[in-house]
Amino acid sequence: MTDNRTNRKVDGFLRKAKQWKEEFEKLRTIILETGLTEDIKWMHPCYMFEDKNVVLMHGFKEYCALLFHKGALLKDPQGILIQQTENVQAARQIRFTNVKEIVEMESILKDYILEAIEIEKAGLKVELKKHEEYQIPDELQSKFDDTPALKPAFEALTPGRQRAYILYFSKPKQSKTRVSRVEKYMQQILDGKGLND
Repeated sequence: MTDNRTNRKVDGFLRKAKQWKEEFEKLRTIILETGLTEDIKWMHPCYMFEDKNVVLMHGFKEYCALLFHKGALLKDPQGILIQQTENVQAARQIRFTNVKEIVEMESILKDYILEAIEIEKAGLKVELKKHEEYQIPDELQSKFDDTPALKPAFEALTPGRQRAYILYFSKPKQSKTRVSRVEKYMQQILDGKGLND
């Protein structure tokens, strides 16, 4: 494909693709027909409007997908957008398991991409939930009460690190598991480190 919007890095990505190659090539054609420019970001083909990320192609074991960076703002009349996990706030996916699905949905996909471009042109932003809006698990609050230095150390962490801890500590169903997670990471919090530092 020789198009002034194609990028050699994406050509290389497609040459090396072991899975979903045909699907990616079809998606690329559809996306480029909407006027977006392509590059590689986060090791995947990413398509932009005036340097703003609009949609990304990526593959998983069970499916490949288009990921709309501000998918939460799309109207989704077909009901095909998927929120990867409950903690993903802005992005939404459309998933595929074969090239036939992509061909059948071509006009719908173009409509979604064009709407995503309009969202960028309008400068719309997804209202993200603030980290203060996340519920502090009781087990963490209890440790704040028992260890006076813990709460200020936690509050000194970046919002993203606080959110990661809150989500990690809240996940287990059993309180004793939540307690053990909090206890395991107390020193790391006191050291000013995030969950994955």
